Amino acid sequence: MTKRKTIVDIKNLKNKEKITALTCYSFFNAKILDLSKIDLVLIGDSLGNVILGYEDTLAVEVEDIIYHARVVQRGNKTSLLVADMPFMSYQATITDALKNAGDLVKYGKVNAVKLEGGVAICDKVRAIIEIGIPVIGHLGLTPQSVNAMGGYKIQAKKEKEQKKLIEDALALQKAGAFAIVLECIPSDLAANVTKHLDIPTIGIGAGKCCDGQILVLEDMLGLNFEKPNSFVKEYSKGKELFLDAVKNYARDVKGLKFP
Repeated sequence: MTKRKTIVDIKNLKNKEKITALTCYSFFNAKILDLSKIDLVLIGDSLGNVILGYEDTLAVEVEDIIYHARVVQRGNKTSLLVADMPFMSYQATITDALKNAGDLVKYGKVNAVKLEGGVAICDKVRAIIEIGIPVIGHLGLTPQSVNAMGGYKIQAKKEKEQKKLIEDALALQKAGAFAIVLECIPSDLAANVTKHLDIPTIGIGAGKCCDGQILVLEDMLGLNFEKPNSFVKEYSKGKELFLDAVKNYARDVKGLKFP
């Protein structure tokens, strides 16, 4: 019987081999990531951008994550499944955090949840872990705080900000997080954080010294119409492949060449 990776498996990869992680929202893609032996699959709130057509992640609801998590869970039987906790599903009260994290695990069938923030949310992180739900932290560019940050740009460039990020990372580790995503921070800072933590770091736009890497699957496949971030490597020209196929189909139907 196929065995799904656990948080212990992910933690044990630190200092041994790099962790592979990608986002996923559909059954077909879930099967592809399963066959590719991806370590960790994130049902992230980036679905707001790439699937639901929102300008940012702020409009994503817990129900949206649950729906797509159930789809992914049916297609992927080997990766650790992690769900983002959407904007305002945990920030207000511990009661909200426990209820929504519980729903993501119970109904979305994920193995862990991810929260954005540092010291300020550690009380929620501890409470969620205490009821038996593993947590991943997320520092640096946290998309749910895009308005406060003034847009999507590299974070923690100044010394004071870097000290705060390290403080936040250590606080999340102490609160019980089993890994931390580091997004869009200087590579030397990411390397420093990774060195000082006993738990893995997973980078996105944070250099090569993190314990693993994550990308939005649609970005990696070249399936977006927007210009990708500079840190994204496109491994396929997916948009062009799909566009050519659909145009050829339409041409053949119009020209009586199909069927």
